Amino acid sequence: MSDFTLNATKRSDIGKGASRRLRREANMIPAVVYGGKEDATSITLSHNQVIRFLEEESFYSSIINLDIEGEVEEVLLKDLQRHPFKPKVLHMDLKRIVRGQEMHANVPLHFNNEEDAPGVKEGGVVSHQITSVEVICMPRHLPEYISVDMGAVEMGGVVHLSEISLPEGVRLAAFEQDDAQDLTVANIVPPTVSASSDDEEAEEAAAEEPAADAEEEAGDEE
Repeated sequence: MSDFTLNATKRSDIGKGASRRLRREANMIPAVVYGGKEDATSITLSHNQVIRFLEEESFYSSIINLDIEGEVEEVLLKDLQRHPFKPKVLHMDLKRIVRGQEMHANVPLHFNNEEDAPGVKEGGVVSHQITSVEVICMPRHLPEYISVDMGAVEMGGVVHLSEISLPEGVRLAAFEQDDAQDLTVANIVPPTVSASSDDEEAEEAAAEEPAADAEEEAGDEE
């Protein structure tokens, strides 16, 4: 599991105006950490450090060491608010991890052996219907990602949630629900022919017909 440490400071200046000043003047991100037996705590994070960590996929599903003025606690990233068009983070929610208690986390899916799939070798295209799943596990069992093996999938074949091989101690939250459904994770479908390609073929055929007619008329005259 990756080792990420976020440095934070407590903040007492709460409100939209205070948050805007933090982002604009200090290049800091307002955030909140909650969960466990402790009260929710408002904190600030370095925007530069957060942006650097967000470039790594594993950050989103790893247990993070949150250092608040020298006191370290383990947290998960639960929510992230980005600016609609600027490369800026506006707010973060972090949830405390309690060792010895099960936790819920979103984990990315990695699709392996796609190029070896019979359906792909026949010209099919892999379609990813789900790119992450919610898992339930103890903190020590939290995976950075879950592998989905596509190596044996035929043309028209489908991989369902129930067919994913899960690491030890990990189960899918989807199957804990009363209305649980075995959703499609990925499938291999035939390639689609674009409308423009069809139009080009029709134009070429139309252009060939007059030429063929002309050749037949010339032959008749002879």
